[in-house]
Amino acid sequence: MSSASPISRSDFRHCAGNFVMGGLLAVLGSLAYYYQSGSFSSAPAGAERLLWALVATLVYIVLSVPALLRWSRGIGAASRRVAKAGEVSVDDRVLVVHASQTGNASQLAAQTADSLRAGGLVVDLFALQDVDARHLSQASRALFVASTTGEGDAPDGAAQFVRTVMDSSLRLDQLSYGVLALGDREYANFCGFGHALDDWLERAGAQRLFDTVMVDDGDAGSLRYWQYRLGQLSGRSDLPDWQIPRYSPWRLVERSLVNPGSQGDPCFRVSLRPLDRTQLNWQAGDVAEIGPQNAPAAVEAWLARNEFDGDSPVLVRMKPWTLRKLVACSALDVERNGRTPQQMADALIRLPHRDYSIASIASDGQMDLLLRQWRRSDGSFGLGTGWLTEYAEPGAELSVRVRSNAAFHAPTDDVPVILIGNGTGIASLRALLKQRIANGRHRNWLIFGERNADRDFHFRDEILAWQATQGIERLDLAFSRDQAERIHVQHRLQSAAAEVRSWVADGAFIYVCGSSQGMAPGVDAALRRILGDATVHDLTVSTRYRRDVY
Repeated sequence: MSSASPISRSDFRHCAGNFVMGGLLAVLGSLAYYYQSGSFSSAPAGAERLLWALVATLVYIVLSVPALLRWSRGIGAASRRVAKAGEVSVDDRVLVVHASQTGNASQLAAQTADSLRAGGLVVDLFALQDVDARHLSQASRALFVASTTGEGDAPDGAAQFVRTVMDSSLRLDQLSYGVLALGDREYANFCGFGHALDDWLERAGAQRLFDTVMVDDGDAGSLRYWQYRLGQLSGRSDLPDWQIPRYSPWRLVERSLVNPGSQGDPCFRVSLRPLDRTQLNWQAGDVAEIGPQNAPAAVEAWLARNEFDGDSPVLVRMKPWTLRKLVACSALDVERNGRTPQQMADALIRLPHRDYSIASIASDGQMDLLLRQWRRSDGSFGLGTGWLTEYAEPGAELSVRVRSNAAFHAPTDDVPVILIGNGTGIASLRALLKQRIANGRHRNWLIFGERNADRDFHFRDEILAWQATQGIERLDLAFSRDQAERIHVQHRLQSAAAEVRSWVADGAFIYVCGSSQGMAPGVDAALRRILGDATVHDLTVSTRYRRDVY
C-alpha cells in the first residue's frame, strides 16, 4: 500500500505564499513603526502606534490560518491513514497466487480474491512468476490456484519460481495454505503441478488449511467445494455462488430428532426423495448441495416492508415464478428503490447452497442426511439447518443437487479401511460402510466419537448389528463426557498404535470425517506419532489418507 505525504504540493505552495505575504506585512509594519516613531515625520500618539502594529499582526494571522489548517488537516489525514493501515493485522491478509497457462487459473484466482474481500479480508493477488521467497516468508496465509500442463508440468510462467524458490531451502513454518489444483484426468499425472506445489509447501514446513482441491476439466462441483472453503476462511457462509445454481426437485419425506437430551445442539435425521428417480445415482462419500430458503416470516416481512404483492408473477430464467417464491430463496438485503416486481426479480441474488454429507447409498431409495441444528448469536437459526430442520414441512419440495466427491469415494479393491470420525461426520462413514458391506468388503475398522453413548450414538443399532455380523471387523468408541477424563477418537487411535501400523502395512485406506477443529488435527498428529511423517506423507500422495472435514 502506498503512503501519501502529509501535505500536497498545492497546499505547500499556498502555505509558502501566505508566509511570503506575512513577511511583506511585517516589513510594512516595521516601516509604519519608523514613520510613527518620527523617522519620516512627526510621530503620532503611542496608542496609534500600537493600533498600527495590531492591525498588521491581525492581517498576517487571517491570511496564514487557512494554510495552517490545510497543513494540519493533511498531517491528521496522514496519521489516520497510517493508523488505519496498522489496524490490518497479518492474520487479516491472504496471499492469493495463480499459476496459469491459458488464463483459467488467473480468472479463478481473481474470483477467489473477490470472495475473500467480500468476507472482509485483505488480499494480495499475484501471478506465481511475480512471487519470491520474501512474499512467502512474510505471509501467514496463502492460497494457490495452480494449472498443470502436459504430463504434470508447471505452466510456462512458473518455471522461474520452480527453479529459484521451490529448489531452495526456504522454510515456511509460519504459513498456512490451500491449493486449488486444475487438471484433466485424461492425463496420467492428473493435477501434477498442483500436487508438486502442495508437496513442496508441506516439506517447507507450511501447514495445510485443508486438503488440496482437485478440479477435473473445470468441474463445477469441485469449484463449489473451493468456494465452501473460502467461506470458512473468510467467516462468511453467505458468499454467493460463482455460477447460477441448477437444482433438481426433491421432497422432504421424514425428519426426526436423534439426540433428545444431548449436551450438544440438536441433531436431526432428514430423509429426501427425488421427484425424478434417475437422480438416485450418487456414490458413498458424495455431498448433497441444498438450496436453502428464508424463514417464511422473514419473507413476508420483506414483502410488506417493500410494499410488494408476493403473488406478483415474474420470470426467472424465462420460467414463471411468483415474487414470493423467488424472495424465499434470495438474499433479503436488497430493497425496492422504485423497482417493478420484474426489475426486483432481476436484482435479487440467490442464496448460496449448503453442503451436507450423504449418509445413505443410492440403492436405499432415499437420501439421508444427519444435521446438527445451529443458531446464530441472536438466537435465530442458521440458514441451511434452519430450513431443513425447522421451516420446511414434511412433504415440502426442496432444491437439491449432488456433488461428486471422488476424493472420498471407497477404494475399488478389497483392501482394509480405517474410518475415523466424530459427531455428524458419521454420515459419510455410514454410507461408506453400507457400500462396502453390500459389496462384500468386511475388513472395516470404525473409530467414532461423540459426547454421551446414551444420547449421541448416531446409527447405534445399525452399527452394532454390523459389528455382530462381522460387517465391521473392529469398533472403537470414544464418548468424551461419559467419564471424568475427556477421551476422543485420537486417543483411541493412539492406544491401538500397533494395530494401526499392521492395517496400514496391509494396504489400508484411512478416511477421516468430521470437525476440522480439534478432531482432524488431533487424528493427524496421532497418525504422525504412530506411523511417522514420511509414511503419512506417502499415504497422502497415494490418496490412501483421505479427509472430509469441516
